[in-house]
Amino acid sequence: MPFITTNGINLYYEERGTGEPLLLIMGITAPGSVWEKHADDWSMRFRCIMGDNRGVGQSDKPIGPYSTEQMADDYAGLIDSLGLESVRVVGVSMGSTIAQQLALRHPDQVRSLVLMCPWARCDRTAEAIFRHMATIKARLRPEEFANYIQLLIYSKRSWDDDAVFADLQAGRQAAAIDANPQPLHGLEGQAEACIAHNTVADLGKITQPTLVIGGRNDQFTPVWMAEEVAGAIPNSELHFYDEAGHAFHWECIGDFNPRVREWLLVN
Repeated sequence: MPFITTNGINLYYEERGTGEPLLLIMGITAPGSVWEKHADDWSMRFRCIMGDNRGVGQSDKPIGPYSTEQMADDYAGLIDSLGLESVRVVGVSMGSTIAQQLALRHPDQVRSLVLMCPWARCDRTAEAIFRHMATIKARLRPEEFANYIQLLIYSKRSWDDDAVFADLQAGRQAAAIDANPQPLHGLEGQAEACIAHNTVADLGKITQPTLVIGGRNDQFTPVWMAEEVAGAIPNSELHFYDEAGHAFHWECIGDFNPRVREWLLVN
């Protein structure tokens, strides 16, 4: 099992493919293995490195709260441990906030950034959602909590699609029998990191090429959040998928995977 010790924790990671390194940072509640369908494509051209964030998967799950600065330092240690000078970074949701901090705190380690459904700060609505997420995890069965997350991240078109709906049902069934579920304190630690994240005053310091990408129907991290991030980073591009939610990278995977791959090949 590939573990490294970094920033006081044991961090689990997996690799796929060969080529220049591409670090993939997952969002709240999810282990790095959730990148699988994207790595199927990107690993044909890149060495994909997928970590489990602290608090989930096979990485250590210390009592929180965590911070996005702390988790960025976790990945800086992973990059060093692998003997890499710099990496391209793709981060989704909470992973995008960690990626921002990695670029700010360890700029020499970051070649370019893809920030998926990002935010630079939480408003009261976002803070309430993250706190509610932790509250109901303590009260719901795993499959019920998975259903809540699905309601947050998938758009109407996914719920109306019979094949996608069947996949959502299968995901809930898998959550019910997950042998390694995220503990409540791990989610609480991650949620506090999401709430406290604030890079509004610093994003202008990011000079690396950056692609900001999201879904126009995202009710979890709305359009204004991605627009604020893209507007603050000097060398950034912004793309939205119509009729897609927070899980736009699944809902539009046929366009998303090659779009990101081709952007990364020149950035």
